[in-house]
Amino acid sequence: MTQSLLLSIVLAPLIGSVLAGFFGKQIGRNNSHRVTILGVAIAFALSAYVLKLVLVDGESYNATVYQWLQVGSLNIEVGFMVDALTAIMMVVVTFVSLMVHVYTIGYMHDDDGYCRFFSYISLFTFAMLMLVMANNFMQLFFGWEAVGLVSYLLIGFWYKKPTAIYANLKAFLVNRVGDFGFLLGIAAVLMYAGSLNYTEVFQQAPVMAEQQISLWGDSSWSLMTVIGILLFIGAMGKSAQVPLHVWLPDSMEGPTPISALIHAATMVTAGIFMVARMSPLYEYSETALAFILVIGAVTALFMGFLGLIQNDIKRVIAYSTLSQLGYMTVALGASAYSAAIFHLFTHAFFKALLFLAAGSVIMAMHHQQDIRHMGGLKKYLPITYWTSLIGTLALIGAPGLAGYFSKDAIIEAVHASTTPGAGFAYIAVLLGVFITALYSFRLLFLVFHGQERFDSHGHPPHESPKVVTVPLMLLAIPSVFAGYLIGDMVFGDWLAEAIFVMPKHDVLAHLEYHGVWGFLVHGLMMPPVWLTLAGIVTAWFLYIKHPGLPATIQQKFMWLWRFMDNKYGFDSFNETVFAGGARGLGRFLWKLGDTKLIDGLVVNGSARLVGVFARVGRHIQSGYLYHYAFAMMIGVWVLLTWFVV
Repeated sequence: MTQSLLLSIVLAPLIGSVLAGFFGKQIGRNNSHRVTILGVAIAFALSAYVLKLVLVDGESYNATVYQWLQVGSLNIEVGFMVDALTAIMMVVVTFVSLMVHVYTIGYMHDDDGYCRFFSYISLFTFAMLMLVMANNFMQLFFGWEAVGLVSYLLIGFWYKKPTAIYANLKAFLVNRVGDFGFLLGIAAVLMYAGSLNYTEVFQQAPVMAEQQISLWGDSSWSLMTVIGILLFIGAMGKSAQVPLHVWLPDSMEGPTPISALIHAATMVTAGIFMVARMSPLYEYSETALAFILVIGAVTALFMGFLGLIQNDIKRVIAYSTLSQLGYMTVALGASAYSAAIFHLFTHAFFKALLFLAAGSVIMAMHHQQDIRHMGGLKKYLPITYWTSLIGTLALIGAPGLAGYFSKDAIIEAVHASTTPGAGFAYIAVLLGVFITALYSFRLLFLVFHGQERFDSHGHPPHESPKVVTVPLMLLAIPSVFAGYLIGDMVFGDWLAEAIFVMPKHDVLAHLEYHGVWGFLVHGLMMPPVWLTLAGIVTAWFLYIKHPGLPATIQQKFMWLWRFMDNKYGFDSFNETVFAGGARGLGRFLWKLGDTKLIDGLVVNGSARLVGVFARVGRHIQSGYLYHYAFAMMIGVWVLLTWFVV
């Protein structure tokens, strides 16, 4: 594995982005998508080759590529660490990105910002690769902020749409809150480890774990707990965990391809990847692990509930993403890092598939996104329907599909965990299985089954072009078969070198694994399968058998529906306390600082002072000679007195 190989993977999407972004008008729309797709295709092919080198040939890479600057003993570098964890992330990022690039040709065909959009998504791929391939905290932070910046640009891509501008500003500000904690965590690592290089920091972890620090007063905190929680606050922003989750549902205002790329498969999983990469630090703080476990459990359950009442097709899938990110976070808190990465791996395929399928439906419905105005689309969109069904079954954990293996591994791991909060987390993830099946099949039934509730505008819905349906079919394949890698990724040695787990936290070692088929059969007898089936049956009963019943239930529990429709009050609280507080502080500083101090005292006050002196001086200038002689005598007397004294 050579440095030039890794640089080619990173730079290929960047070159495509620059060509489409700066020279899009010169090279044209077709060449803009060709150069960006070529760049990402090269990155994917080389990433697949790197994965083979790592897993089959046993190679790895950890070295500095470029030294940016040196301050004393501190080196600020660009470097790559490529092990199994990195290689898997590289393949996931580039494959999903490639599918989204191809899909975008059809979805954005008539958009004025065609070249700009391809430039942005290719730039995002570059930033994400820099993040996952980093071997030091500084480069990690660069990639972290770069994906946040490009996410801002993509969510607000339709900049003439007020809701899109509001959504991208919201995403940017909420992520800055998380990133502030992340930056403090990196600063604490630098302060106590004296280095930003992963390997050097991880080597000092046992010593750092013994240190206590005082944050305020006489309070004593474990250094590793403080670092772990601060870093995880950054992950809460990027991976949309409660209470920093509020930006992700609103980000659906952006075009559908970026919902699949950023908010299903790549950017939102950056926080999950980061915590797994930092396992040598987190394993020394049970408090930080418990914090992660509880936050993940709350997100997994309560964000799933909100998916039940959404009527926008993309927002239902967005809340599903929040819930599934909660599952990954729960696994991290239970020290089942490889199970979290495995669910990240499988989830990337079926969630990207669901988002792209939703985009296909939106195109067929003339950009109608309300599922209450759909229905009966199965016969019009057969490829979209069957791929959506595969994605939905994978999401709910239907036996044999990808999500079944990864979700069951997480639930079993949490059940075996002794980390504080594991009992609550186990109940939350079990209930989440039922909720996931219910809202997923609610969406499927309301969109594709039942009576037709749409206005065709004289043009009945029709299947999307091949540039849209081919990526759906290609994503459906790993949505079915990716779960069969559980033996290598979760219970095998693929991630053994990349992830560190203490024996007392190694919950996966306590699980009995007798091969894929043994795991499959064992899972059939466990509660998740029956809860999944109960969710499907409930959705059928409510939305196919008795379609008028949900409205009746809503009327009877209107108070609960309003509470959930208000998103548990998070948005209202943020709008009132943080946004309202910021505006109130601004008004206070404007009235006191700007109006009274600066304008009133400094600017106008100095003018008034000159006026006062002028009025006094005018009385002194009387024009009488004896007044001036008397003033001169007094002046001489004062001077003589001063010198004598």
